[in-house]
Amino acid sequence: MNSRTTGHAPDPVIVVGSGIAGMLTAIRAAAHGDVVLVTKGDPAHGSTRYAQGGIAAAMGDDDSPDKHAADTLAAGAGICDPEAVRITTQEGPRRIAELMRLGVAFDREHGRLALGREAAHGEHRIVHAGGDATGAGVVAALLEVVRRDPRIAIAEHETALRLLVRNGAVTGLETAGPDGVSRVRTARAVVLATGGSGQLYARTTNPAGATGDGVALAAAAGAAVADLEMVQFHPTALAIGPSPLQLVSEAVRGEGAYLRDARGHRFMLDVHPLAELGPRDVVARAVASTSLRDGRDVTLDLSHLDPARVLERFPNIAAACAEHGLDLARDPIPVTPAAHYAIGGVLADMSGRTTLPGLYAVGECASTGLHGANRLASNSLLEGAVMAVRAADDIRRGGEAWFALPPRPVRDPAGGGTPNPGAADRIREVMWRHAGLERDEAGLVTAAGLLDRLGTPPDHETRAMARTARLMVAAAAYRRESRGAHFRTDHPRARPELAHRIAWLGGEPFALTPARPVRRHIPAATRAKEAA
Repeated sequence: MNSRTTGHAPDPVIVVGSGIAGMLTAIRAAAHGDVVLVTKGDPAHGSTRYAQGGIAAAMGDDDSPDKHAADTLAAGAGICDPEAVRITTQEGPRRIAELMRLGVAFDREHGRLALGREAAHGEHRIVHAGGDATGAGVVAALLEVVRRDPRIAIAEHETALRLLVRNGAVTGLETAGPDGVSRVRTARAVVLATGGSGQLYARTTNPAGATGDGVALAAAAGAAVADLEMVQFHPTALAIGPSPLQLVSEAVRGEGAYLRDARGHRFMLDVHPLAELGPRDVVARAVASTSLRDGRDVTLDLSHLDPARVLERFPNIAAACAEHGLDLARDPIPVTPAAHYAIGGVLADMSGRTTLPGLYAVGECASTGLHGANRLASNSLLEGAVMAVRAADDIRRGGEAWFALPPRPVRDPAGGGTPNPGAADRIREVMWRHAGLERDEAGLVTAAGLLDRLGTPPDHETRAMARTARLMVAAAAYRRESRGAHFRTDHPRARPELAHRIAWLGGEPFALTPARPVRRHIPAATRAKEAA
């Protein structure tokens, strides 16, 4: 029996993942009880560490949460959840203040927070640390707090294998340590903060651990997932070396860098009114098509900017370029789109509650509707911070209002299980080629067949990759339109009847509306009409 119903000391909160969302959840939850922070690698090496641009929040005198919300809604291409947007933008300034109290040293100019601007933002509202090392600064500060707190136990190099479900609720987690020995951990709540799924693609900015674990764990336990067709590709990763590729932050374009084609032409002037600061999906597709047309990488040009300012503002990017003999301030910098941010994830409300009582999802692995079909730059770390606090507070209150659905686990294909050391790379190539920046029905059908023929890989991480990839391909095939980050060459326009989010439970889709997170199952007749 779970100790929630006995007289024994309550079970801990288990948090899976050590980025901004995971560590802030642990810190907040530890004020009211024990916490176990499970991370499959070094707790300092998650995706947050690599975030360069910063955190968006309405901190400027001329800015407001309403303006931030308007920019977020505009970027979301018509399917944001307005309540998720309102909560996140309203709470943003408080979360920045809290991060500062926890030791994050954001950059300042003339005694005030230095505010940058990135694509599709109408105001300068991006707070940053160490120039282009915001994520590293956040991780260092939060990890110090976590390590000091005696109520937080860190289980390093421990992999989450399976959520434990009893009577329709999550009661714990099965894990495996570095020695391969599995153990069962009971919990009063499990919080998934596992980050994204960029490692499902051949070209990505994500670290090695970003293999879609949260989605795979939740779906296997019977929780709903949503928006998995929405994958944001960053337009400008350094086009040198193997993945993960060095991100060349959007803030570089925010400072005035130009994108040029092989002839030196600023081609984005012909593509979007905001040129280099257009929405990421537009810029990414333009970079890809221009490179394909020219047979050469597109380049970023900062040579017209103050060299001292460039090197001061972007020291890490400059150092990465220098490793390849390039001067960021003077040389053309070759760039390529790369998988960057998973907009979709485990269906959750803004307190992180999923469709399974006892299970929470926060940060990038969650899908709340904040981003709609296209994430506004630097809203990701903000979302992690906002959701972490709200989830920890909800756990303290005992979980107030679950929108529970009966568990319907996703089953992996039969067969497989034979050792295949190339399976992970095969998944990456399939996803990059057939479910990348542009998709079509033929490619997605091909991808589904190739992924199914993998069967069930024997190692946990590749199995999670395969499960998440299959779900993503199914979602991309179902949404027969182009919207935001999801671009179908065979359905290049948005369809008004599909102006809603789509969730999946046990392999079946259902529609989401702003009025209620779980509105209705899509009847078969409606599915047939929408798929026509």
